Amino acid sequence: MKILVTGAAGYLGSVLVGALLGDGHRVIALDNFMWRQPSLATYCASPLLTIARADARDMGFVGPLLRDVDVVLPLAALVGAPLCEADAADARSVNLDAVVDMLRLMSRDQMVIAPISNSGYGVGEQNRECTEDTPLRPISLYGQTKVEAEKAILDRKNSISLRLATLFGFSPRMRLDLLVNDFTWRAVNDGFIVVFEGHFRRNYLHVRDAARAFVHVLRNFDLMKDRPYNVGLSDANLTKLELCSRIKRYVPKLTVLSSEVGEDPDKRDYVVSNARIEETGWKPMFSLDDGIVELIRGYPMLRRWEHGNV
Repeated sequence: MKILVTGAAGYLGSVLVGALLGDGHRVIALDNFMWRQPSLATYCASPLLTIARADARDMGFVGPLLRDVDVVLPLAALVGAPLCEADAADARSVNLDAVVDMLRLMSRDQMVIAPISNSGYGVGEQNRECTEDTPLRPISLYGQTKVEAEKAILDRKNSISLRLATLFGFSPRMRLDLLVNDFTWRAVNDGFIVVFEGHFRRNYLHVRDAARAFVHVLRNFDLMKDRPYNVGLSDANLTKLELCSRIKRYVPKLTVLSSEVGEDPDKRDYVVSNARIEETGWKPMFSLDDGIVELIRGYPMLRRWEHGNV
């Protein structure tokens, strides 16, 4: 198929583009390259790849691209509560308005597969898993824009949303502000982690498994369409303190300190069920431990200030 990926040079996009090319798809990779990193460089040898430098909100540029594709993967977004709070107008225009504008220009035959954060669940109910039927109660602007975008996408039919867990692992466009990546960096480089709201629990997912989920959906689209799917590691619904304990297995020198100061703007505290997508045959390949070991191995390459969303 011919696939338009917006935000293609980002943390997830720069892994996903490789997975799509590897599956034989033609890919138009659209990005404004705001982070100034050549994260798609390794794929430029492929004749299946076209790179388009533009803003996903520019329908004068995006509109003609839409006429000739089978599938749209709208990844372009201001990702994370801090970045969205810092620029609320752009957060809404990129995360929501640009998606709605694209939907208006698309035919009903074209497919949409969109990443939606499971931060939309907000604060979960104690001793109850969040399934796709659990009411969405986003707290941050980031969560609100993603939930509103999901509604627009699913209402148009012939679409699927993937409610992704907190991602981790190496990517050509690396981010060190994601929780597992951040905590592992601090363990390796500082030797200690200061944890606030340590009892807050959330789900995790390797970025390569997130890309694999998109490929799985493409292969099974007719069976899965018009529904949302949680995507995460079912054995990794962990509190922040449990995450620290997992990291300490590989960084024994780590000291974990609890703080009464600090607050998650998303208030993410929930247990997520991934049973729906698992029932379609998708399973993760990379465990949380795999990701931690991978990060420790690769961190000598990085300088922190170059790799974040804030």
